[in-house]
Amino acid sequence: MKTGLFVGRFQPFHKGHLEAIKYALKHVDRLIIVIGSAQKSHELNNPFTAGERVEMIWRTLKTLNVLDKVLLIPVPDVENHNLWVPLVSSLVPKYSVVFSNDPLTLELFREAGIETKEVPLKKRSLYMATEVRRRISEGREWEDLVPREVADYLREIKGEERLRNLKSKK
Repeated sequence: MKTGLFVGRFQPFHKGHLEAIKYALKHVDRLIIVIGSAQKSHELNNPFTAGERVEMIWRTLKTLNVLDKVLLIPVPDVENHNLWVPLVSSLVPKYSVVFSNDPLTLELFREAGIETKEVPLKKRSLYMATEVRRRISEGREWEDLVPREVADYLREIKGEERLRNLKSKK
């Protein structure tokens, strides 16, 4: 069984992330989704907890019937980039390929001798968590940038209100 790894912060999970996961699942039998910066929340750039991000992804992937092919594992940051790949590897099952578009993530895994694949980007100027957070905090239309399950969940947890409050404290 070929296992891949996909790393993201998912602040919040958006349609670009979903397309990347679909792409990765075409290349592997199982995909480990690493929820990075797991220790961060309630900040303008990291407003959601690791548990909330797990829930966003889980609800979305459940509707696609792929939960039997994925694992969701939160991983905290470390201050030393050289220690991050060993930390990830100690917290997840064995994997043979890493999917990402983040240059640092790709470089760190390449240096560790692990195969990497860049994920094709779809509508990158729109499907960015930064854009989703900006629109939410400005009270603009954002729901079309995320899967329906994520929009529903963010309303449920009052995520819009949290982002606006964080922006006002900036």
